Amino acid sequence: MSQTMRNNHDIDYKIYGEELQFVEIELDPRETAVAESGAMMMMDDGIEMQTIFGDGSAQQPTGFFGKLVSAGKRVLTGESLFMTAFTNAGQGKKKVSFAAPYTGKIIPLNLQELGGTIIAQKDAFLCAAKGVSVGIHFQRKLGVGIFGGEGFIMEKIEGDGMAFLHAGGYIIEKQLAPGEIIKIDTGCVVGYTPSVQFDIEFVKGIKNFMFGGEGLFFAKLQGPGKVWIQSLPISRLAGRIVAYGTYHRKEEGSVLGGLGNLFDGKE
Repeated sequence: MSQTMRNNHDIDYKIYGEELQFVEIELDPRETAVAESGAMMMMDDGIEMQTIFGDGSAQQPTGFFGKLVSAGKRVLTGESLFMTAFTNAGQGKKKVSFAAPYTGKIIPLNLQELGGTIIAQKDAFLCAAKGVSVGIHFQRKLGVGIFGGEGFIMEKIEGDGMAFLHAGGYIIEKQLAPGEIIKIDTGCVVGYTPSVQFDIEFVKGIKNFMFGGEGLFFAKLQGPGKVWIQSLPISRLAGRIVAYGTYHRKEEGSVLGGLGNLFDGKE
């Protein structure tokens, strides 16, 4: 862990698991981690929980109304009004663990090394060191907001401490050179540094967008900067589960049983 002075709490961590991960955060006395409500998996005795408006960062407005407005912005990104703070109120080091909500990977972000700001998809934030601010980012371009997959509002994570995102499937981190362009399925963009230009591009060719199954638009990201990409957006996973659940399989009520699926190619 860097010894450079931080404004945010300086926490240590370890990520466990492969597809269904959790992150274990080690807190020194009086250190605090903040997380989305319901993310906590387990914690040592001596850690105190406190429900707070917003993220509890130093950037939050003072006063009840200011805090309410700040926390209310989080509702626009699909998050709860409240977060939970976990503080080591005992002696010696204590540990608290936060679990991923679905299959995928936890992405550790050292904001101090990343320029202090990350723009992320809605619902990506899992937990962070106290002092990290979790706000909102408005897409300025009309086309990106309408067709970019995440709408006009994304999460803006700021600070100089550790923050942890979660995304689906396998995660790829790409460093884009100045002027380098990458085209991505709109749902596969997890996050990027503010120096990256985010735009959308129409899929060319009538056969491609009618029968290609990839939608009408790509996300077009241009460097310089870092981009994080997920292989399995939760929306795609949910869509497949719904489709599977509503499909009438041959073995259901059939004397053929599982043999029915052999004949229709489902096995």
